[in-house]
Amino acid sequence: MEAVAKMAPDATAIVIDNGSTDDTVEQVERWASAHGSVRLIANSQNLGFAAAANQGVRESGDANFILLLNPDARLLTGLDRLVDASRQYGLSAGKLVDHQGRAQAGFTVRRLPTPASLLFELFGVNRLWTSNPVNRKYRELARDLEQAGFVEQPAGAFLMLRRDVWENLGGFDEQFYPVWFEDVDFCRRALDAGYQIQYEPAAVAFHEGGHSVGLLPNGRKALYWCVSLLKYAGKHFTPGQFRGICAGVVLSSVPRMFAGMIAERSFSPLSVYFKIMRFAGACLLSPRHVKSGPVGTAHVRKIS
Repeated sequence: MEAVAKMAPDATAIVIDNGSTDDTVEQVERWASAHGSVRLIANSQNLGFAAAANQGVRESGDANFILLLNPDARLLTGLDRLVDASRQYGLSAGKLVDHQGRAQAGFTVRRLPTPASLLFELFGVNRLWTSNPVNRKYRELARDLEQAGFVEQPAGAFLMLRRDVWENLGGFDEQFYPVWFEDVDFCRRALDAGYQIQYEPAAVAFHEGGHSVGLLPNGRKALYWCVSLLKYAGKHFTPGQFRGICAGVVLSSVPRMFAGMIAERSFSPLSVYFKIMRFAGACLLSPRHVKSGPVGTAHVRKIS
């Protein structure tokens, strides 16, 4: 909040607290009382990233430009370049850097996922062989992050959009619960609707990475990621590609389950990956491809 007030003094910061159990709400209330430039929405439970983002946009009133900034990100520059790019193209994103000031390659910008890149993720190929051609293309590892240009999928941790883009797309899809692929889906729908996304490295934010996700138990991470992946594949891939992803989730879950049991020295991953395989198997055997997505918020909560 302090960085936003310093780097963007004309902006109004809206903090969405998704049912945190620490002193976040108290800290924000103290800051708002002292400075008056922060609005707080304190949810009684975790509604997920997409729902929180939509809350923030609605709370922003008639603001023409909305900046999504993760709680583990801190502005280091002003936002003029992002505003100019969003005004012209619809969406824009800045450069995320680490503690050493290095651009976070592979995360700051990516291409939209393909069935091949997601299968490589599922089977751990991208982790074990990071320089493989599929991963280099997907994560834009050869891209010069000091050069501006159009991108397909910037990180939702530091993303600006025009209000009319959000309205025309119907906001973020809240069925991606609680996290993962909601920003990818939004970018995909924006590009499909004819908007463009401009990357502006002159706008910079420090990014810690994995702050909120790191609080999730390992089992929940795997469950939420796989379910959101299937949701994305169900919306944007062909029926054949979707079923291939479903099969990939089932097959890759077996070695990941045993690896988790060995690492944790417990049988808890057995239950988690059984849920994942059961859900993916049901999607695989479904008599038809559901274009609107194979899972909704209620389904995610039910199997979690």
